[in-house]
Amino acid sequence: MTPQTLSVGPVGVRGIRFPLFATLITLNAQDALSRVHRPRFGAVSRAPHIPDALTTGPFNLEDARRHGLTKDHLLGASWRRLGGGYYAFHAVAQDPNVVLAAAIRRLPREAVFSGRTAAWLHGLDLPPCEPIEVTLPVDSPTSRLVGVAVRRSTVDASETVMRRGQPATSVVRTIADLGRRLRLVEAVATLDMALHRRLLELVHLSSWAGAHPRYRGVARLRRAIELAEPATESVMETRLRLLLVFARLPRPLAQISLHDEDGHFLGRPDFYYPLHRLALEYDGATHRENLTGDNRRQNRMVDAGYRLLRFTAADVFSAPDSVVALVRRALSATTTTR
Repeated sequence: MTPQTLSVGPVGVRGIRFPLFATLITLNAQDALSRVHRPRFGAVSRAPHIPDALTTGPFNLEDARRHGLTKDHLLGASWRRLGGGYYAFHAVAQDPNVVLAAAIRRLPREAVFSGRTAAWLHGLDLPPCEPIEVTLPVDSPTSRLVGVAVRRSTVDASETVMRRGQPATSVVRTIADLGRRLRLVEAVATLDMALHRRLLELVHLSSWAGAHPRYRGVARLRRAIELAEPATESVMETRLRLLLVFARLPRPLAQISLHDEDGHFLGRPDFYYPLHRLALEYDGATHRENLTGDNRRQNRMVDAGYRLLRFTAADVFSAPDSVVALVRRALSATTTTR
């Protein structure tokens, strides 16, 4: 029996006919494909399972499984790996408190945060996790952990405190350690910061240095103590002051209030040479935000007979010799005209 045929018509090739059953199969297949690729408007993908208990701090795989998650779930965008088998919810994974909480769970019980990490825990503006700094007992077998700088030293019980829920070296031990280890400028800047915030006094550091004369770097700590200035309000002010001192210029006074002849307050420059009536200012972000007020203050000071030199970070870092030369000439000019 001859199979029935269907003319394709204008969509086919003139004069060619195809069997009916073949045409039906082709049409059915095309319709199936169109249904597969047709967008389903209104369809919403299933939200990932995020247990509330795992959104505020670090956790390991065992913790995740107790809350219904698997290792595959932790590969999703909602979670971040912190290292050492610990994870955190993506919104808090960069929080230093979370990072440190994960790190301490990987360390021996005797471990304490120290160095810059401890300084941050005490409230200083230093990076706490670049890397995380930890001190362990001298006889501890732990020597290396990814992302953690491990040091061995004796830390007395009186030198260990809890800050932000984490064990850390005391503020005196922390600043003493940084004063011994950092380069001199950074060491002095750290001391200035801690002293300005009244976390300790210079006598405390001097006493610690006297009680630990054999510790490495104590001589540098003593030099940093000599150069420290509690009135300094920023790291860049410390850098500017040390630039002048290291160039053998007189050490300026810091944050001295100036008045006119009638006793009216004029301003409080960053540094001041009273014998020369020369004031120095470091212009940082605060100056840019308060330019009008700073200019008025400068005008009042100049009108009252004071001289003022202003410097920026670019001056300190890129043209230190020019800074020193300007201050030196200003001091010399005053001396020769007196």
